Amino acid sequence: MINLKRIVLACIMLILFNCSQDEVLSEEHLNQPTELEISNAKALNLKQIGSGVMMQAFYWDVPAGGTWWNTISSKIPDWSSAGIDAIWIPPASKAQNGPFSMGYDPFDYYDFGEYNQMGSIETRFGSRTELINMVDTAHQNQLSVIADIVINHNSGGASESNPYAGGNTWTDFNPLSGMFYRSATDFHPNNIQNNDSGAFGGFPDLCHNQTYVQDWLWRNSNSVAKYYKDVIGFDGWRFDYVKGFDPWVVKAWKDEVGGFSVGELWDSNVSLLNSWTSSAEASAFDFACYYKMKDAFMGNNLAALNDDMLWKQNASRAVTFVTNHDTDEIINNKILAYAYILTHEGYPTIFYKDYEEWLNKERMNNLIWIHNNLAGGSTNILHADTDEYIARRNGYNNSGLVVYINNSDFWQERWIETNWSNTVIKDYTGHSTWEPTTQYGKWVKIQAPPKSYSVWSTK
Repeated sequence: MINLKRIVLACIMLILFNCSQDEVLSEEHLNQPTELEISNAKALNLKQIGSGVMMQAFYWDVPAGGTWWNTISSKIPDWSSAGIDAIWIPPASKAQNGPFSMGYDPFDYYDFGEYNQMGSIETRFGSRTELINMVDTAHQNQLSVIADIVINHNSGGASESNPYAGGNTWTDFNPLSGMFYRSATDFHPNNIQNNDSGAFGGFPDLCHNQTYVQDWLWRNSNSVAKYYKDVIGFDGWRFDYVKGFDPWVVKAWKDEVGGFSVGELWDSNVSLLNSWTSSAEASAFDFACYYKMKDAFMGNNLAALNDDMLWKQNASRAVTFVTNHDTDEIINNKILAYAYILTHEGYPTIFYKDYEEWLNKERMNNLIWIHNNLAGGSTNILHADTDEYIARRNGYNNSGLVVYINNSDFWQERWIETNWSNTVIKDYTGHSTWEPTTQYGKWVKIQAPPKSYSVWSTK
């Protein structure tokens, strides 16, 4: 039966995403969307990306057997109620390893679990129908869906004679979808370019300077970008391994179809991260923040949080995280790391297993609420030493907050300067029962329990 609603929405999205608008940023919410993205979000009644928290809705080696899209669908209503505004899902199309692949070895960009190739019909995560149902469920619960886009490399091609390589290469791609056939000319080396920024794992390396590749990835009316947006219903993009190609590729994709975009630039160099976001006109995962948190919480030195991070240079482009499907190195007192990113600037991401299995969900939900309701405005670091860290958010259309992270084995207390004069404040985590009144000069004594944190704001 024809889904009239989906057809109407697809038409609206197609019209909106063929427009071009300048990006407008404000202080209130980080990662502010363009006017075009706001219009699309309103058409679908979605929460504004950056107003809440992103959920990484998978981990490495999620259960095989085609059940994962249904698993996500079942959790979406609770995630939305908790304050999640977007979910990031794994690469959704058929990859070389078929029913066992996590999607990072892409073969057919248009097979979402419907063609019998690479050893299966469904992907590891499920069928095309289940994927679309999951996207629809997310939209019905006001959540955006972020697609993981792997366009640096491909896998699963047949062997062919390659005049540019002087022998045979695995670059003959004949997907059953009949879309985006590829051959040696579409990879490096070829007739126009020997290589680009970087290859990955010995896989055939796509050449984004080839017009044919550009047409199929984002320019054509049935390009990967437009098909994913207009037919499947994706709202934004997480670009895998952006070290492998130049930032203009991400910009060109986003210019063509819009949507929130974030790149995986795995590097702790803040200047490099900031430069990439400027060139790509997209956000980046704040790996500088990640590694400083690792020093702070695994190295037991909270003074490391004083060091530079992307969110300190350009909060509107920083996507912060404690762990993801590739990294899980912050193990000691991980909830303290979440207390850090969920009270500071940047767009925080929480990891599926941390939320659903490993950490206390009540405490995580409390921190998400604090982020969404209190964590506004600029940041001042008030104190940082080996065991203690205190920072103030100065508020933007809210009261702001003061977060006190205590990595010692004892209760700690400190006098700090707030933005509130003669005002009763309380700890919104419930860890402290104090409700002190700030002095006329805005100073007050606050406390935090051992190996824990407190978050203070006006009553």
